Amino acid sequence: MEIEALERNRQDDKINWITAIFMGAFHVGAIAALFFFTWKAFFVACFLWWVSGSLGIGMGYHRLLTHRGYKTPKWVEYFLTVCATLALEGGPIFWVATHRIHHQFSDKEGDPHTPLDGKWWAHMGWILMGKSLHQDTSTLSRYVPDLTKSKFHIWITKYHYVPVILSGVLLFAIGGLPFLMWGLFMRTVVGLHSTWLVNSATHTWGSRRFSTRDMSTNNWFVALLTFGEGWHNNHHAHPVSARHGLRWYEIDINWYGIWTLKKLGLARHIYRVKLSELREDESKLVKKAHGELVSV
Repeated sequence: MEIEALERNRQDDKINWITAIFMGAFHVGAIAALFFFTWKAFFVACFLWWVSGSLGIGMGYHRLLTHRGYKTPKWVEYFLTVCATLALEGGPIFWVATHRIHHQFSDKEGDPHTPLDGKWWAHMGWILMGKSLHQDTSTLSRYVPDLTKSKFHIWITKYHYVPVILSGVLLFAIGGLPFLMWGLFMRTVVGLHSTWLVNSATHTWGSRRFSTRDMSTNNWFVALLTFGEGWHNNHHAHPVSARHGLRWYEIDINWYGIWTLKKLGLARHIYRVKLSELREDESKLVKKAHGELVSV
């Protein structure tokens, strides 16, 4: 039933004009921001990019709400969720449900944004064309029973645009047009395309450490843009792991944030995969296959 709903939405190739108009307006704003450059506005945009992209999308929507790779007090969960709404990627119920569907049908029939349907579709076409599951609440609710029990997550999903508006008003009040254009429009557009690259680029280009059943890859460039989400093959091989960069040189800022929360006593029950442990398990399996390991 879920696959049929996804296919109906995909076949409805009419432009979602409300989404398209807002996306177009933000892109125009990002271009206009180039004419309002100041170093203060630039650094404000960088800070808010980290707040929305790392604290919000990476640590909040993805590793906490979607995969439950760690636990936090409710007020921390709610704070990270509000940070994520600043990325203009929708409320938590839509985002989490879509990503869980992606993992269930990754690069198969039913995947909302696989490059097999075209790189443009995987990058942003799935957002602009058709309903893209935004209005398919019956399908979404089946994938987020945990979130639909939370009054806060229901409320913030309905009014996810409010923090964005408030941030824009605050930016304009503090720094005028330069802060508004860079802190809202430029920052949001860069963040959106960075996130969309996880759907398109890391299922097309990169290296594969694990032989997963999809086309996921590790892409260092996307990892830098998304604070660690570009280690996508690692993630698809071990979705619940709160750490995606498994080598010391695989920079994973989102993991460093979770580690910091742990040190502050604000994160617990953290699931983490270590390459050394994986290799030890693989070695045992090989020995067992050759009759060298006998269970007792």
